[in-house]
Amino acid sequence: MSIDLIAQNKKARHDYEILEKYEAGIVLQGSEVKALRAKRANLTDAFCRFIKGELYLMNAHIAHLDTAHKHYSPDTRTPRKLLMHKKELHKLFMKVHKEGLTIVPLMLYFNERNRAKVSIALARGKKLHDKREDLKARTLNKEAQQAIKNRSY
Repeated sequence: MSIDLIAQNKKARHDYEILEKYEAGIVLQGSEVKALRAKRANLTDAFCRFIKGELYLMNAHIAHLDTAHKHYSPDTRTPRKLLMHKKELHKLFMKVHKEGLTIVPLMLYFNERNRAKVSIALARGKKLHDKREDLKARTLNKEAQQAIKNRSY
């Protein structure tokens, strides 16, 4: 399975503890697909929200192409509907409302059939001390790997 990565939300893994991952299709308009092929998208500060029982990607930036028609320029941060099975949507809806979890986008990509997809995750916000512990563990692991690599025989 090969994917063509467009954009990644690295901040999400730092700010949230990832519990479950899902794949969702995304509804795009006009030249937005060409903009994605040109990798002109940004998921920083993006989040997902339920509106009238449907899941939407909010605050994701997909830039307008200069080569597209001037009169048709969609808003770069408009809410975009995410496409998922009804059972998955219901499961996510229940977990978000009962357990107080959050849905965050992790990455935007084209799958092997050239369909634009969004990898979303059910996540719980990290506290400041959790972020510090993760940073310490990552630093210790990095130092251990360096020591193993530089060890002389």
